[in-house]
Amino acid sequence: MNHLTRSELVQMIKSVFPKLPQDKALGLLLDIPNAAESDTANWRERRELAWAWRIELEQGRQALGLEAVRLIAYPSVDSNNADLPQHGVVLDRRPPDVSADLDGEKTPFAKIFAAHQLFLAPTQFSTTAPLKVAAKKYGFRAATMPGFSPKMIPALRIDYNIVNERCQQVKKLLDDAKAAKVHFVVNGRDRYQVFFDLRWRQSHASGGRFPEPGTAGNLPSGETYIVPYEGEKGEPSKTGGTLPVQFGDEIVLFRIANNRAVAVLSAGKESEKQAAWLAREPAYGNMAELGFGILSDFGLQPIDEILLDEKLAFHIAFGRSDHFGGDTGPDKFSSPSAVVHIDRIYSPMMQSKISIASIDLVDAAGRSKRILKDDAYCYGN
Repeated sequence: MNHLTRSELVQMIKSVFPKLPQDKALGLLLDIPNAAESDTANWRERRELAWAWRIELEQGRQALGLEAVRLIAYPSVDSNNADLPQHGVVLDRRPPDVSADLDGEKTPFAKIFAAHQLFLAPTQFSTTAPLKVAAKKYGFRAATMPGFSPKMIPALRIDYNIVNERCQQVKKLLDDAKAAKVHFVVNGRDRYQVFFDLRWRQSHASGGRFPEPGTAGNLPSGETYIVPYEGEKGEPSKTGGTLPVQFGDEIVLFRIANNRAVAVLSAGKESEKQAAWLAREPAYGNMAELGFGILSDFGLQPIDEILLDEKLAFHIAFGRSDHFGGDTGPDKFSSPSAVVHIDRIYSPMMQSKISIASIDLVDAAGRSKRILKDDAYCYGN
């Protein structure tokens, strides 16, 4: 079945957002293409899905103990994790195909955030970063669902109690660590290593539950993540090494120093593109996240949508990190449209030429704990 029934939607909201006394209104956030040529079939399908969810949840709001369920649309910002526009429009009809047709009163997002305690955001471009920042300010809870599609429905039906337990187990290991050593093997023979500096950092478990006000994160969920130290305390970050990333059939090798990709060591078309991006936008090279996705262990497969795929396996993100507790925010980029947070996912199903030989966590006493070997988690052993 590729849709959620009303009862399943209600149960999902209850599970994701355990009821708090102040919960009165749920907002569904939706971005609208600025031009017809930028639209996609998946984006159109997501708008229809959001409208259907609004109808079903409005009819099920008494079961949720809510007074209102609203669909709030805004012109697309055309970039993942860029700041939202100043205004949104509350819709009481099916969303339009282009933002120029957004009829209705423009409402400042500050007012929208103050009026809603819960948000679902099944958007085209990720809102995770701006909603994390806004959640802390306004005290709402939000589940971000960028790129969501009916293909992800199975990921909403797994036992998130077990998922959360696994995420918390990884969190304990990461919080005790001061460094992570990641060893890569390319094409079964070439070996590379990156040392990640984890001093002064705490990890975050994203197990699909948002019980506390002021929190936001992805749904579907199933990862624990941490931001490497970026050098903001005046002491240089020790993060460094050579990081391989597969783009199509090409392996791009990034030289990492002081927690930044500062050069491309490989040759080829994709290498040239990545080098040009780094030269144009140095903040893109920030090592923004080490993410430990676990959903492959629950039988889920990649669907070519980052929202789910990043939860399947270990991943490393480039770019913005302030929404995760790091130091690199939109002000470090050349313009709002240049702000990015991009995950590179290390799964044999997505980067077939690269294997994770091992990941070792090192504590303050220098003791190592291996948590991943040959692309499989082993921390429970």
